[in-house]
Amino acid sequence: MSKLAEPPVEVADGYRAGRTLPFRVELVRQLKRRRTLVMGGILFALPIVLLVAFQVGGEPGEANNRLNLMDTATVSGANFAAVNLFASAGFLLVIPVALFCGDTVASEASWSSLRYLLAAPVPRGRLLWSKLAVGLSLSLAALVLLPVVALAVGTAAYGWGPLRLPTGGALDTGTAAQRLLIVVAYIMVSQLVTAALAFWLSTRTDAPLGAVGGAVFLTIIGNVLDEVTALGDWRHFLPAHWQYAWLDAVRPQLEWSDMIQGTSLSITYAVVLFALAFRGFARKDIVS
Repeated sequence: MSKLAEPPVEVADGYRAGRTLPFRVELVRQLKRRRTLVMGGILFALPIVLLVAFQVGGEPGEANNRLNLMDTATVSGANFAAVNLFASAGFLLVIPVALFCGDTVASEASWSSLRYLLAAPVPRGRLLWSKLAVGLSLSLAALVLLPVVALAVGTAAYGWGPLRLPTGGALDTGTAAQRLLIVVAYIMVSQLVTAALAFWLSTRTDAPLGAVGGAVFLTIIGNVLDEVTALGDWRHFLPAHWQYAWLDAVRPQLEWSDMIQGTSLSITYAVVLFALAFRGFARKDIVS
């Protein structure tokens, strides 16, 4: 018995799936949102808050005989930028990454606009790629904004000069700029796990706060587990174990080994979680 031929799917003239929900349109939409402006304001204000703290509290390192990166904050603008990254990499920078990647899909569902986007029609894969690209771009912009503002504020307050290393010696301004770029790049790579967690949760829930909060919570759990020395070598499988590997970039001799291990682990986790997000969303029944 022959099978009946399926009727051809009609496509409107000029329709191209690859042209739906372009990156520029989605980026402008997200930039105009209040949470983007608030997060940008917080990151912009943090260096100023630290500057005031140093002005009120005195020179760092006065109360101890040991010298660490934090104690070099007032030496130059480059040191002030490095200290801002050191102070915020463990937790503060997790928040914008989780926010921009976790709020993106879930917010559309909470507004009941997700099904209308798909009915436009925007292919599901295209929608996720556009949302993910914008989320990662905004996350990178947040990670770049902090050291750039800190470098400007620190240079105005403490002058432009070499990056003084806590282990002794200093890096000239050109080398210091290169090292800071490496630091920002590594922090972004290490935050891919948080971004992937947030994005995956965003495709699983209609509550943006649940996706963002869940990613932040799981990141904190990873940091806590890394402090449990009884786990031994199992901690090497935690992304949190390598989050400060970028400190090897602020040494006289640049060391890559720990950053390579941290990068490979973060990318592996991120690829798996992104794949789960795309696979689950492709099969999800969109009702909101």
